[in-house]
Amino acid sequence: MPINKKESLIYTTLMCIFMVYFMSVYNLMFQVGVSALAFQLAWNELPLALCVAFILDWFIVSGPAKGLAFRFLDHQSATWKKIGLISSLMIAGMVICMSLFGALMHPNPDHSVFVNWLSNIGKNVIVALPLQLFIAGPIVRRVFRALFPIGTVQEQPLLGE
Repeated sequence: MPINKKESLIYTTLMCIFMVYFMSVYNLMFQVGVSALAFQLAWNELPLALCVAFILDWFIVSGPAKGLAFRFLDHQSATWKKIGLISSLMIAGMVICMSLFGALMHPNPDHSVFVNWLSNIGKNVIVALPLQLFIAGPIVRRVFRALFPIGTVQEQPLLGE
């Protein structure tokens, strides 16, 4: 887990790249089928989706998710409990937000944006939660700590401090 703001920025970026790409592939497969095209389209859409996801994660979802988690946990709670609850709450918030983004980016002519959004929430939460808890989370945490061992990413003082 990140231990300062700079580490959190790097970790969030890595997690967003992983989750956005694979959730985009998953969602595009509903439109184009299980094919290489879904991977290609997800790659093409990654820059925009990644920007949206990062902004939502960093500025909107993360604070309330962590705040809510620590209403039930304290800082001495077992690491696995903190990871599990924070990740689950982050996924809940991000699925709601990114499912709306998906509904706007890929409208379904048979349904309103609202119906499409609700449908997206249902199909995304069943994949995003286990993807985050059992695949993305462990991989990104391991890669993050391999690249940035504890203590190697230092906060820089602001100019004039």
